[in-house]
Amino acid sequence: MAREEYENIIVGLDIGTTKICSIIGEVDDENHVNIIGIGTSPSHGLRKGVVVNIENTVESIKKAVADASRMAGVEIGSVYAGIAGGHIKGLNSRAMIAITKGEKEITKEDVERVIDAAKAVAIPLDREVIHILPQEFIVDNQDGIKDPVGMTAVRLEAEVHIVTAAVTSAQNIVRSVEKAELFVEDIVLQPLASSEAVLSQDERDLGVVMVDIGGGTTDIAIFVDGGIWHTGVISIGGNQVTGDIAIGLRTPTTEAEELKKKYGCALASLINESEEVKVPGVGGRADRSVPRRAIAEIIQPRMEEIFELVVQEVRLNGFEDRVASGIVVTGGASLLEGIVELSEKVTGMPTRVGTPIGIGGLVDVVNNPIYATGVGLILYGVKNRTSGKGLRFTGGGPFERILGRMKQWFSEFF
Repeated sequence: MAREEYENIIVGLDIGTTKICSIIGEVDDENHVNIIGIGTSPSHGLRKGVVVNIENTVESIKKAVADASRMAGVEIGSVYAGIAGGHIKGLNSRAMIAITKGEKEITKEDVERVIDAAKAVAIPLDREVIHILPQEFIVDNQDGIKDPVGMTAVRLEAEVHIVTAAVTSAQNIVRSVEKAELFVEDIVLQPLASSEAVLSQDERDLGVVMVDIGGGTTDIAIFVDGGIWHTGVISIGGNQVTGDIAIGLRTPTTEAEELKKKYGCALASLINESEEVKVPGVGGRADRSVPRRAIAEIIQPRMEEIFELVVQEVRLNGFEDRVASGIVVTGGASLLEGIVELSEKVTGMPTRVGTPIGIGGLVDVVNNPIYATGVGLILYGVKNRTSGKGLRFTGGGPFERILGRMKQWFSEFF
């Protein structure tokens, strides 16, 4: 294995339950990203975002990366890999330190110290910290400060969001990528990556709920005052919708997926009652015609359940009155007709579908919610390279790599 030879190339690898997507971005001198290659492959080795068959996952990664590399005309040596699944947990922490040296000017070392103090919470041995995300700093009771370096103070406080994952799940993601003969520059929480691609700064500042509906899970990230304050995972996704259609219409799962994509609608009232679609039979049985509204009536309850759980997550964590921008929904299931109307009906919050923004190159191709995570991984990579952060995974055993990450936690946003 060799590291990426093209210093201006960054690769995002979205390892999902239904598909694995590799996207290649070329970064110019002004850190603007142009998408130059895309490759996708069906995912057969994951379940609800967790690797259950490494060999199948490796083959899917190889195909997606080869297709993207062929399109871009470059060799890929390293990637930013996404991670998701029900094992992801997030918690908030707060810490305080005294500023005692010199003229009491806050330095980068002070920021490191206060974040070190904030991350000093009890984490079980079977879990790994994926991100330490500063939310805000408080300087002598003055809150809402994003970068306190250079300010004069007696006391510095930090509020951070800590994201953890099961150690084995994180290791299996890394191992799968390495078996595909690639370096892992970083593993990145998928909703965090998606938010880089689809959210505007105004939405982050006003407060927004990003809902990424994937194949196996629905990921939630809540932003308030520009920072991320909550992450959560709902173990329901597009695959459950497909399964409902397959059972309800007695049709093969592959055909149910096609029916969902071509004729699916999240709100049955939007469908004309006279519209008919052909449904393939099972085991050689004859095809038959059913009202298109019947498909929507199967889809709607499952999508309502997802949005009800989203609202529950927002309310239980006390953010109901702090997300003025409403909801941004992305991921494959956000392509369903009527998804915005259903979300607004169930949640009572303004909703839009999020597609990748702030990029160039193959914009027409990636202007689709299914590419939000892949593009977001590239944008995340650009931020990290700009800040001078090196590889987090550079060989050695998994615990050596985890130790290497610990040394760079504090620089997530600095």
